[in-house]
Amino acid sequence: MTTLRNTSLRRVSCKLTVNTMCLCLGPKGSGKTLLLKKLQNWEAVDTMSSTVPTIGTNLVAVPLGNRKEITIREIGGAMSPIWRNYYYGIESIMYVVDASNLCQISAAGVLLYTILAEPCLQKAKILLVLSKMDASYRQMRNEALLMLQLVRLKKEILQDTAVVEASAMTGEGIDKVLKWLQDRSTATANS
Repeated sequence: MTTLRNTSLRRVSCKLTVNTMCLCLGPKGSGKTLLLKKLQNWEAVDTMSSTVPTIGTNLVAVPLGNRKEITIREIGGAMSPIWRNYYYGIESIMYVVDASNLCQISAAGVLLYTILAEPCLQKAKILLVLSKMDASYRQMRNEALLMLQLVRLKKEILQDTAVVEASAMTGEGIDKVLKWLQDRSTATANS
């Protein structure tokens, strides 16, 4: 009976995520919600903007131009033990890391490696977003990449991985994130 119940839950979970093309994941406090607000509306975020931790999930429609939009499912960092329930049918993942918090980066790396090892995500495209670049300095970016072992990671993983430095406050890198989302949307439409 338990097996049947677990299977039913997986089916429900799969139905919920099949239409979602992109997941937004990352540890608590990494800047996922503010980044998505900025992607959704450039003017919605300024230096006075704040968010509360996401408990559960948020669905965000991000306009891509030409009357297109992509739905991104943000899943709270506190829910990392059950992220895998949302992986089925996912083609792309935005993984957000707070580049200004070196203490968080090691834990973020562990979560990232867990995602990359997931069998159903072997063909997924990954965007690693180093967020809060306005609050960090250039050396922190280098330390973050070193701590995440990104050079080694790119040699060993199957997934196509890109890295973008971004700040929801200043808008830095937001255009690159939008371009990456647009490219994923176009690739999906053509396949």
